Amino acid sequence: MPPVNLLIKPASGMCNMRCHYCFYHDITEKREQGSYGFMSEETLKNVIKKSLDYADTSCTIAFQGGEPTLAGLPFFEEAVRLSKEYNNKNLEIHFALQTNGYGLGPEWAEFFAREHFLVGISVDGTIHTHDAYRKNGNGSGTFLNIMKTVDCFNRYGVEYNILTVVNRRTASSIGKIYRYYKKMGFSYLQFIPCLDPLDAAPGTMEYSLTPELYGQFLCDLFDLWYEDFSAGREIYIRQFYNYLSLLLTGKAEACDMNGFCSIQNVIEADGEVYPCDFFVLDEYKLGNLNNAGFDEIHKKRMEIGFLSPQKAPDSQCQACTYSPLCRGGCYRHRVMSLEETSRNYFCKSYQMFFDHCLPRLMQIAEKINHSS
Repeated sequence: MPPVNLLIKPASGMCNMRCHYCFYHDITEKREQGSYGFMSEETLKNVIKKSLDYADTSCTIAFQGGEPTLAGLPFFEEAVRLSKEYNNKNLEIHFALQTNGYGLGPEWAEFFAREHFLVGISVDGTIHTHDAYRKNGNGSGTFLNIMKTVDCFNRYGVEYNILTVVNRRTASSIGKIYRYYKKMGFSYLQFIPCLDPLDAAPGTMEYSLTPELYGQFLCDLFDLWYEDFSAGREIYIRQFYNYLSLLLTGKAEACDMNGFCSIQNVIEADGEVYPCDFFVLDEYKLGNLNNAGFDEIHKKRMEIGFLSPQKAPDSQCQACTYSPLCRGGCYRHRVMSLEETSRNYFCKSYQMFFDHCLPRLMQIAEKINHSS
């Protein structure tokens, strides 16, 4: 049995920030019930117990939102306690959390460090690019507040990654952003393409990321990264290292880069399970862990066809020279195209990137292979 991966939303879609491009806010507006409130202790208990009973080798328990820390520190302390109580198989358990970092003090940092949480903290570059779209409830910028949290994480030794949304502004400013991240000592980076609302024509929002802009961003970022890599200054950029993994092993760690949807368990605050964070919609409900088990949930997953092969990219995409590395990309990005072909909206972006960068990627992969 494969490891069990959970993505729990203990505060549903609630958040203490108002980011303009928030895809989960868009999702909650398209459900019959937008918010499911805070997860109860009983639901948390059922989720963790059934997950650990079902898992065979390991279990990753990750928390996201909305803003998950709104559930309060005692909620997470209880989650850790329950994980220890119900770990009857002595499984390897990994904790992770994605946060906007707004207003988190030393008590959070101490907890994350003590319990070995891997924390993803959202930062959109410099103060100018970050504050353009990542606002608090009063409409003010949040950058300085988030950097106080980063400083606190550094003092307490929290293991964290920087998560940056690639939107119109960050994509155009990647040179300044990359140099700023180096100055700050950020060495584990993930760049996430911005999503337009599900019912919007792609590229029409003020913050929209167009295929041309994203393609240029990837090329510029790779050039900066390659210069550092060649000089022995290694910075981990998740997407580039996944491409190296694909070249070396044929497999990627990121589900969107394997060309098919992996088995995910996204759990809303009421205990309902969904197959993907991008599709936490009423029509994708798989079952509730308060009254169902994982066998029933996986049966429903197959019935609704979320992992079905008809979601594969079209024949022209599969015949592309770059198909072994691109693999059609994330299904959510194919939905964005609004075409019957299921072609990735960012298809041109990846063509630009591989045209510009593939020889150097292959060179690095060959060097790693020879040194191993």
